[in-house]
Amino acid sequence: MDALPWSAGAATGIGSLPGTDPLEAARIVLGELPDLPHLPELPARGVGADMIGRTAALLVDLPVEVVPSGWRTAAHPGRDHRRAVDLLRRDLDAFEEAAEPVPPPVVKVQAAGPWTLTASVELLRGHRVLTDRGALREFTQSLVEGLNRHVAEVAKRTGAKVVVQLDEPALPAVLKGLLPTPSKLGTVAAVPEPDARAVLQTVVDGLDADVIVHCCAPKPPVTLLRQAGARAVSFDVTILDDTMWDEIGEAWEEKTQLLLGLAPSTDPATPQTLKSLAQPALDLVDRLGFPRSILGTHAVPTPTCGMAGASAKWVRRALALTRDVGKAFVEPPEGW
Repeated sequence: MDALPWSAGAATGIGSLPGTDPLEAARIVLGELPDLPHLPELPARGVGADMIGRTAALLVDLPVEVVPSGWRTAAHPGRDHRRAVDLLRRDLDAFEEAAEPVPPPVVKVQAAGPWTLTASVELLRGHRVLTDRGALREFTQSLVEGLNRHVAEVAKRTGAKVVVQLDEPALPAVLKGLLPTPSKLGTVAAVPEPDARAVLQTVVDGLDADVIVHCCAPKPPVTLLRQAGARAVSFDVTILDDTMWDEIGEAWEEKTQLLLGLAPSTDPATPQTLKSLAQPALDLVDRLGFPRSILGTHAVPTPTCGMAGASAKWVRRALALTRDVGKAFVEPPEGW
């Protein structure tokens, strides 16, 4: 397997941060996570700054608009679509400015994965895009093309190698058939795992970048994500279901990189230390029977999820602690 784009001991964020100032957010991320900074998302800015709106802004020739039930396909680009595109452009401008004069070696960008995107956008009649095979295929192809353009622009602006994180919070519900229909009287049929894997693999294979897939559910489909070609799988260790141990162990046996969610995504009720933050990762390794050194070679610490609901003070503290945990994975402090 090719060398990793990030260095040993790197740490990163999931995506969202509080506030509305993209320049300040970019400076925080670049300052606290210098080895693997991410392009910040600021959903507090409203329509178009949310995960689905930002991803829709990347789509090629597939305009969307906001209706009372959420995002819906549109015949022509309108105000909502233009706003999403404009917000993303401002984010890139701010990140480029904050990265001067010494740009980072690697930058991570985030977008909704194909299943979360098509589960969250409606067709004109109100049904989810994923229920229509033709529309699903069209959205998947458009997502690949749009993300590749995005990757190329970020690389050109920063001079950095770009990695892509696909966010799939809706994938477990897609696989279990838990998404409600427009009438709310039933649920959308479950998508078989082979079909789900094939669509995700189409996106992973089509991107001109290493791909991380993030799912912060208690039972993330780690094996499916790994078999779809993801270079790394990202999840929240602190809520991991006990039934997931075998899948996590198999992923590490196959040399898959794991992004381990450790730092609380909102202000914690109790003080956090380097050791308390890292403990779930240490427990995971010990329970699976791997040497703790695997954390330094096959793990990257992150917050447990997006941090849009956190205070500005905790964001700085959490990202700094996350960075320190990454370093400790490589050079464990005395007593670990």
